[in-house]
Amino acid sequence: MVSSKETTVVNSPNGDLHVLEVWGDFACFARPEMKVERYSYPCPTPSAARGIFEAIYFKPEFFWQVKRIELLQPPSLIALRRNEVKDKLNERAVQQWMTGKAEVEPIWADATDESKGRTQRQTMALRNPRFRLTARIVPRPGHESKQRAADEQFIRRASQGKCFHQPCFGCREFVAFFRYVKSLDGEPKPCDYSQHLGWMLYDVFDLRRDNHATLHGKDGWKSIKPSIALFEAEVVNGVLDIPAFDDDRVKKPESQEGRAG
Repeated sequence: MVSSKETTVVNSPNGDLHVLEVWGDFACFARPEMKVERYSYPCPTPSAARGIFEAIYFKPEFFWQVKRIELLQPPSLIALRRNEVKDKLNERAVQQWMTGKAEVEPIWADATDESKGRTQRQTMALRNPRFRLTARIVPRPGHESKQRAADEQFIRRASQGKCFHQPCFGCREFVAFFRYVKSLDGEPKPCDYSQHLGWMLYDVFDLRRDNHATLHGKDGWKSIKPSIALFEAEVVNGVLDIPAFDDDRVKKPESQEGRAG
């Protein structure tokens, strides 16, 4: 149920909710149990929605907490077959290429090695997706005073169509377009669609930590490892409500429980 406060004004520079309408030609938010042949959820995962907001505006001093995902039209699936390469880039090798310590070795699509080269895989993607995403900025400890400035900056950037990089719907080639929604008055209602989605990927990082930097310890600088979180998702009348990251309904690794950002 949407409160009257959220219905009238959804974007204001005082720590309230921010809303975007997003759409595109295709989308694929792959279910994690489908390892090779991608099969999309009917709507974005919280991490995919977070990525769209971060593409518009992001600072290490805060993180985006997605609150609601609304389907503005029923999901329509389309089968796509794409050529993909089997090989993967090695992070250490890329760092050596960047510093000039090694020569660049490209990935060849027509490699003679059977374990490499191209392969054709099928994707069950969404066709002409359109969603409405609601999220809020959550400042990290010690940065609460920057809340208002961050809200104002996001409103300016989103209303002018600015972004750090083009948002996408799951895959980089599935471009997402966005529109800043100031008020829900006169906006379309969610579609008549309900489905229990089971366990859905919530995020691949611990949102309570600054995951966009490296940590320095006794062994030197090291990258922060991913931390997979899940939650039981259900779309009711076109609306997927997202619990807060610290909510008990979000299942996180035990080693991550209680870790502060």
